Amino acid sequence: MSADGSHGPLAGVKVIELAHVMAGPTCGRMLADMGAEVVKVERLPGGDDTRRDVVPGEPDSEDSFAFMMMNRNKRGIALDLKTEGGRETLHRMLAGADVMVENYRHDTLKKLGFDYETLRRRYPRLIYCAVSGFGRTGPYASRGGFDLIAQGMSGLMSITGEGEGRPPVKVGPPITDIAAGILAAMGVCAALHERGRTGRGQLVETSLFEAGIVFTYWHAAICFATGDNPGALGSAHPLSAPYQAYETADGWINIGGASQANWQRLVAVLGDARLRDDPRFASNVGRMANKAALDEILVPLLRGRPSAAWLAALEEAGVPAGPILSVAEMLRDPQTLARDMVRRVDHPLHGAVDTIGFPVKFSETPAAIERAAPLYGEHTREVLAACGYTAKQIEAMIAAGHAAASEPDAAQARGKAAGGR
Repeated sequence: MSADGSHGPLAGVKVIELAHVMAGPTCGRMLADMGAEVVKVERLPGGDDTRRDVVPGEPDSEDSFAFMMMNRNKRGIALDLKTEGGRETLHRMLAGADVMVENYRHDTLKKLGFDYETLRRRYPRLIYCAVSGFGRTGPYASRGGFDLIAQGMSGLMSITGEGEGRPPVKVGPPITDIAAGILAAMGVCAALHERGRTGRGQLVETSLFEAGIVFTYWHAAICFATGDNPGALGSAHPLSAPYQAYETADGWINIGGASQANWQRLVAVLGDARLRDDPRFASNVGRMANKAALDEILVPLLRGRPSAAWLAALEEAGVPAGPILSVAEMLRDPQTLARDMVRRVDHPLHGAVDTIGFPVKFSETPAAIERAAPLYGEHTREVLAACGYTAKQIEAMIAAGHAAASEPDAAQARGKAAGGR
């Protein structure tokens, strides 16, 4: 446990998050869940755009459920970095920080004096983590970062979907945003380890583009080996068969019968001599070369029984298989709950709010989810006081527009009037 009472393997690490929407906040969220003290600095006016990303049916507010998902476990302060007072406050915060995370457009922070080259001279121990659309070098360095664009340019959309002649399809979630944030958090942890040896900070940077590229490992391997351009295969695997979703009498299930041992178990469950005796299906190489013929047998066979019956038989035989759950079904699944992947925190406006748990378990320093996402400027006074400002100075800064602060009592009253969640 750190001096401030936080838990986790990063307890005692102080992080300043100058990030918005998803990639940078994902990094900050990962670090916060592992015990780092993360202060989110939002722009004034308006704050993070995600605050207003409400879905149909969600009450219109500046504390959307999307914002709450990405920013739990953080404290929040609102600063106008275009003012001298706002910039001075950020410098005071950075003086005691270990890490700064940012995902602004190219050169935005340089204009304000908070680029890496400037800060490294003033704070040589600071780890400066930058997440961008395409990285800091190369011909696309100045382009903005958007998941849809990164998915298309990284090759992901060419291998996602139902195949030739069908429209390009993106992966459902903003996968390059999320993965870039996770990669950035990994880089920060490595840089903290290195600083423990040398005492020096460094620049850690990654991009949505590179995050998309790492998902093409198998497909890039095929391209390197053969020169061929792998295309979309629906749910099928480019190197193994059968390994995909199949329709049953009442729905769809996934079957992973790709290894030789699992293939033999699957054949025993299906009980069809054609699968057992046909030499074309004797090895994975043969099954991949004759996949159309293989599916001509498998598809009608699997449509003959309901999903539950197949899943029970496959599980008993030791064949990897599973249902295709909706998000709502996944959130209620007993394995999800057993792994603590749905957590609940109290929010001053919305009451009890559910959030996704932390996906890495530590035996000695477990992650903790203890704080809902901050209201806009919720901790401004608290953070400014920790930076050495007096109460009079804090109120003067707020009155001058250098900073903004919420009024927690008023927020709680609004939450109670709305009935919470």
